[in-house]
Amino acid sequence: MTDHRFGPFGITTGLDSSADSLAAAQAAEELGYQAIWLSGGPLPGLQTITDLVGATKTIKFISGILSVTTYPAADVSATYAALEASAPGRFTVGLGGAHGPKPFATLNAYLDELDVPLDRRVLAALGPQMLTLARDRSAGAYPFLVSAAYCAEARQLLGPDKLLAVSHLVVVESDADRARAIARDTISFFTQIPGYNASLKRQGFTDDDQAALPDHMIDALAAWGTPADIKAKLTDHLTAGADHVAINVITGVTGPQPVEQWEALAPALLT
Repeated sequence: MTDHRFGPFGITTGLDSSADSLAAAQAAEELGYQAIWLSGGPLPGLQTITDLVGATKTIKFISGILSVTTYPAADVSATYAALEASAPGRFTVGLGGAHGPKPFATLNAYLDELDVPLDRRVLAALGPQMLTLARDRSAGAYPFLVSAAYCAEARQLLGPDKLLAVSHLVVVESDADRARAIARDTISFFTQIPGYNASLKRQGFTDDDQAALPDHMIDALAAWGTPADIKAKLTDHLTAGADHVAINVITGVTGPQPVEQWEALAPALLT
């Protein structure tokens, strides 16, 4: 297996080019995190990636994910080439979001056009077809909202040498009811999205589970508690076959970057 130079733990978050976002990226770097996976939805454009790399020194950025129906392959290729020239090794292209009647054909055609080395591209992947495509046409896979058991199955399909990087929900809260309520609110949104609904079913979570969101489902999909508790939960992914876990910290509050939580977790995760 490979850690793709990201270390065992990184960060998933949505950043833009604002002063607050640049400061958050700088704070993550100063804390010792090696990688930030940039959530595709909040990303305002490719220039933000350039801005974030320029505002930091060593931390790596991965677009997790760029929708191939939003960002032309030529533009992504140009951004990658420019950053590789100015800051080599600090940007990896994460792709997904192929929609429509033939998503795999759409993604394959995009990858044919993309001028980025295979080992510097990763694919968002949940189901076996996407995992196979990630194995064959990229450095590996970047799934979200998956259990450790999923990682074991994904590793078998990807083989030993491909990257398996997982984005996992994290709530830095030791009160079980409050922690689960925060996680439940986020997870409930994704159960309404067909791709995630199908993925959760493949993981054994029934329609009834997805409607009720019982504690055992929340606990499989979100890590909560003390930093030590959270590290133990995230380490289950590494033990099952993941190379890297990106912490997606949620607080129940929309807006501010969770720098305080990143700081609280850093001693446990990075030492």
